Amino acid sequence: MEDIEAIAALQDSVRRRLYEYVVEQGREVGRNEAAQAVGVTRTLAAHHLDKLTEVGLLNSGNRRLTGRSGPGAGRPAKVYSPARTERSVSLPARDYRTVASLLAEAAEEAGLDSRLFATARRRGEADRGPVTPCGDLEEAMGVLAARGYAPQLEGGGEDGEAGPRVVRMRNCPFHTVAERFPPLVCGMNLALLEGLIGDGPVAVRMEARPGGCCVVLEDSRNDGNSKNNVR
Repeated sequence: MEDIEAIAALQDSVRRRLYEYVVEQGREVGRNEAAQAVGVTRTLAAHHLDKLTEVGLLNSGNRRLTGRSGPGAGRPAKVYSPARTERSVSLPARDYRTVASLLAEAAEEAGLDSRLFATARRRGEADRGPVTPCGDLEEAMGVLAARGYAPQLEGGGEDGEAGPRVVRMRNCPFHTVAERFPPLVCGMNLALLEGLIGDGPVAVRMEARPGGCCVVLEDSRNDGNSKNNVR
């Protein structure tokens, strides 16, 4: 019932746009910023953002957006960030999470890691089909976005960051099972993306970070590039 209520809350177009904006940022977002981004008043944005928090799609808190503290720093503002809880609805109910967890547990106990990784890479290659490997990071981001990874480009002058360009994923499509079996599922994910992206200008490597996907993409021509995987 909670999942149905959460998904039903996104039927409103303004609410859905606000939710999508907060998710895309990968950081805490204030009411003023969200309102300006979708072109509505602050009061309307606050109403919808609070509703999204109420149904569990967003988390909320209070923080001084000025970055200052002490007297004169201003009152903390309400900020919002994506909730980590997954929501899905099937009628009648289906329990694919339990099946996935049981299969992962059996594979881990049987030591089938290498076979799983090989199968995942073949699946990625099959999904890519006869097309050539991704030619650059922008093309790879399009592939990842379509699969729900929520990719974000960092470095190379983007977002004020220096250094080589790297694509990090703010969402892990396998989050629930990956939390219980990280080496197995993260290794599977790495192999899947290696097959999907292909052996070309874009390199896929492991770099586990809290709150995001365990895999990052970068230009394979970067100096010192290596694939640090768990296999």
